[in-house]
Parts: sequence; structure tokens; C-alpha cells
Amino acid sequence: MSSASYHRAEGPLRGLYRDRENGWIFGVCAGLSEFANFRTGTVRIITVISLVIFFLPTVLAYIAAALLFRVKPLTYAGRCLEDEFWCRNSGHDRWSRS
Repeated sequence: MSSASYHRAEGPLRGLYRDRENGWIFGVCAGLSEFANFRTGTVRIITVISLVIFFLPTVLAYIAAALLFRVKPLTYAGRCLEDEFWCRNSGHDRWSRS
């Protein structure tokens, strides 16, 4: 399991997600590539080829996927100590006006 497919609060991510961090338009191709363990460029090339050959079905499938897939939760990709620091100190914000 890669570090990008694990979320601290939710555990391992399962299912199809739209990857807005690595995606270009809606993140559908990036989410499909992570789910199927393909390279993102390969999925994008297949999408462009099928856009040329089957325009309307591909556009409809892409829009349906963009509407139906959940957005992938953001994950922290830095050092573990920094992650623990920010998670520990995020409960109380001394700069808020409350």
C-alpha cells in the first residue's frame, strides 16, 4: 500500500476517488490510475484516444465519473514528526478571536 492511499483518520482508502491533487481537470484519470495501479499518463493517453474514436460516450462517462466519484481526502506527505506536531497542535488555535 502506498502512502498516498492511506489517510490517518479514515485508514486505507478503498474504492474510486477523484484525485484533485494530481489531476488536470476533475482528477478522474488520476483517480482511476491510482485505483488500477497504472501510470497516470497511460490512463490519460487512453482517454484521449477514446475521445477521438468514441467522443460522446467518453465525454458522458467522464462527466458521470466526475459527478459520482468522491474527492480523495488530502494526505500529508512530509516527515512523520511534523505530521504529529500539526495533528497535536491543531485542536487549540491561539490566534483565533474566540
